[in-house]
Formats: sequence, C-alpha cells, structure tokens
Amino acid sequence: MPAFDRLFDDVDLAGFYDLENGWGADLDTCRALAADAGSVLDLGCGTGELAVSLAGGRRVAGVDPAAAMLDIARAKPGAAAVCFIEGDARAIRLGETFDLIVMTGHAFQVFLTEADQRAVLATIAAHLSPSGRFVFDSRNPAVREWEEWVPQASERDLVHDRLGPVTAWNDAAHDPATGIVTYETHYLVTADGRQLSATSQILFSDRDRIEALLAESGLTVQRWAGDWQGGDWHPGAPEIIPIGGLAAN
Repeated sequence: MPAFDRLFDDVDLAGFYDLENGWGADLDTCRALAADAGSVLDLGCGTGELAVSLAGGRRVAGVDPAAAMLDIARAKPGAAAVCFIEGDARAIRLGETFDLIVMTGHAFQVFLTEADQRAVLATIAAHLSPSGRFVFDSRNPAVREWEEWVPQASERDLVHDRLGPVTAWNDAAHDPATGIVTYETHYLVTADGRQLSATSQILFSDRDRIEALLAESGLTVQRWAGDWQGGDWHPGAPEIIPIGGLAAN
C-alpha cells in the first residue's frame, strides 16, 4: 500500500483506531454477504475486527501493510482463526481464490493514483473465485465530507485504555485538481501534555471513474449502494459502494 503513514504504522497512533472507528452497519452488511461464503479475503484489514468476526467456520485471510495494526489484530480473541499477512494490496498474490473479498474502512481511498487503483482492483480480480463477490467503499466526493475535518468541527474527547483522557481533532485541505485530501490527525494526552500527530492523504474518486476502473479490471458491479444501511446509490449519497463479481468472459 502507499507510503508509511504514522496514523497506522506508529504503535501509539494505531492504538486509537478501534476507539475512533466503531463498526456497525458495515459489519452487518459484510456478514450478510459472507453468509454463504466458504472463504473471505479482507484487504486492508487493519486491526482485524472484521476479519475475526467473519472467521467462524470459514477460511479467512487478512492483508495489511501496517505491522502495528496487525500486531493489534493478532492479539484479539479469535485471531488465531485468521491468517494475517503483512503485504501490499497492489502487488500481493496469495495463490488462492476466495468467495468474498472485502475492502472496508475506505481503504480504497489510500491509493492516490489511477495506476495504484488499477493495481488493487487487479488484486481483487486475481483472488476472486469464478462465482465470488467483492465489496468496497469510497466516500462520495459530491458530499465534500472533508469540510467537516477541521478543528472547530472535529474536536472530540476520548478515553484511551492506556493513555487515559485525550482530546482529538483534525484538519484537512482538498486539492480540486487531483481530488486528494491531505488531513492531519492530532491527539493531546491530558495526563502528560504529549501530542501525537499524523498527516495522511486519501483520494476522492467519483462513481464514473470507479466504474470505468472496475470494467478495465475485469470486474462487474451487480449493485451500487449509497450507504451501509442498504440504501441505493444516488448523487447525494455519502458512500460509493460497488458490490459485484468477475465479468463474464
């Protein structure tokens, strides 16, 4: 995956991921899609919450480039049932196929060029069984969610299990020429005044661009969802969520 990002690669910062990113309807949807799947590949599995939840009675592999995130994943109850692999989703080839491939948490957006997007979609196509399905999410650029990622709107109070009370906030800048948003994440630890910070980048692609890249990659979309609650996609939907499989030869 893209270059080192302290938000995921730094041990202290990675420890905030589960605290900040609770699962809900996205987990429920992936569980429903996995109901008849004998195997699941979770690309960009992060701290492994989804992969572990899907592991009962089926083969599950989780791939992520961040060792700090995988350390958290491997320490979770039930993690032994998942094959966690440190690797780059653009290039990894496992030599096996899966009935379901998931890429959640907007992991698709960390790929900042069309070449990188094509590469990760090629990875999906290479690992998908003939009748398998894939699903991933990407924020809809028309909603301009990055405008909420500013200090005055994003400040929040957290309680970390090891660091105690923490004040967190973000800041962000959007480049309209590229669609790339550069955002900062800050955590101020109340107990000792230490500040942990990271700068990250993500790409906002519109549905037409994603659809064209999927077609180029030999993938077809059976349904476009606009949120994880089951709503259909529309121009003002918060998410772009393609659900599909391999295109017919």
